[in-house]
Amino acid sequence: MPESFPAASPLWAAHVHGDRRPFLLARNRIVAALRAFFAAADFIEVDTGALQISPGNETHLHAFATTLAAPDGTASQLYLRTSPEFACKKLLAAGERRIVEFAKVFRDRERGALHHPEFTLVEWYRVGEPYGVLMDDCAAILAKAAEAAGTKHLTFRGRAADAFAAPERLTVAEAFTRFTGIDLLATLPGGEPHRDGLARAARAAGIRIADDDGWSDIFSRVLVEKIEVQLGIGRATILDGYPAVQAALAKPAADARVAERFELYACGVELANGFSELTDPVEQRRRLEREMTEKARIYGERYPLDEDFLAALAAMPQACGIALGLDRLVMLATGAARIEQVLWNPLP
Repeated sequence: MPESFPAASPLWAAHVHGDRRPFLLARNRIVAALRAFFAAADFIEVDTGALQISPGNETHLHAFATTLAAPDGTASQLYLRTSPEFACKKLLAAGERRIVEFAKVFRDRERGALHHPEFTLVEWYRVGEPYGVLMDDCAAILAKAAEAAGTKHLTFRGRAADAFAAPERLTVAEAFTRFTGIDLLATLPGGEPHRDGLARAARAAGIRIADDDGWSDIFSRVLVEKIEVQLGIGRATILDGYPAVQAALAKPAADARVAERFELYACGVELANGFSELTDPVEQRRRLEREMTEKARIYGERYPLDEDFLAALAAMPQACGIALGLDRLVMLATGAARIEQVLWNPLP
C-alpha cells in the first residue's frame, strides 16, 4: 500500500483518494471484524453523547470548549469529550453489564503521525470480571484486526510484531529496571512519589530533568524516551502495574504503590489503556481534584467535575474497562505511516 499522499493535493482529488482507498477499505473490514467480535461476546454497542459538561479530568489532556445558548439567551460552557468514559460508567450504574462504544473523541494540542484532533476510541466494559480478561480481549483483537487486513504482522517505522503471538507481560517496574536501571518502586515510599529520588535516577540514566519537573513529569519522560519505543517488538507487550499516582480512575493493586492498570503496546506504539474501575466516589473526587490542581499549575486552566458521574459511581458495580485507539490499530495492521491515511476525512 502507498505510504503517503501529496500534501499539496486536496483529499478529494481522485488520484489522492485512490492512493488512500486501500487503507480506508481495510479500516472498514477491521471495524466490521471488531463489531462481530464484541457481538459474539454478548456486548451491547452504545452511542453516548460527544457534548459533555466535563470533557474528562486528566492533567495533560486538552479539550475543545463551546458555548451552549439556551432559548432565553442564557449561556453555559460545554466541551467535546476526550473520552466516553464518564458516560459509559453511568450506563454501568444503570444496569448494563457488557458495553462497547466506537466513540469519536476530540483532543486539542495533539497533532502528529499518531495524533489527530478527532479520532476514534473503541471503549468497552465488563461488569463483575477481573481486568486480566481485558488483556485476553486485546490479544484477540490484534489477531482479528490483522486477519481483516490480510496480514500476519503489525508494522510501524521498521518495527514489527506478530499479531497472532501471545503478548509479552511486563510490569512497569520491571520495564524501568530492564531498560533504564531505575528502581521505580523505591521512588514511591509508602505510595507517595519521591521527586528527587526519581530525578537522580533519571539523570543517571541520561534523562534531562528541568528544575520544575514533578515526579509525574519525570516518570513520563523516562517512559517516552527510554521505554516505549522498545515495547511490542516481535510481539505485543502488555505493560501492567502502573504507579497508583498515574492511575486516577483505577483501583489500587495488592501492592498499594501500584494500580490495576495496564497499557497495550505494539511496534513501540501505545494502543490501549485498561484497568479495574475505581467505584469510590469520595476517593474519585479527591483524585480528580488533584489532577485539576496539577493542570492549573502547569497550564493555567482546569475543567469542571461531572457531578452526575460522581453520583453514579455510588451505584456502579465492580467492573473493568479499556479504551483502544482504533485509528492506530488500523495504521499498524495496514502499514500506514501517518494517521491521516486511515481517516476518511482528516483535517488538512
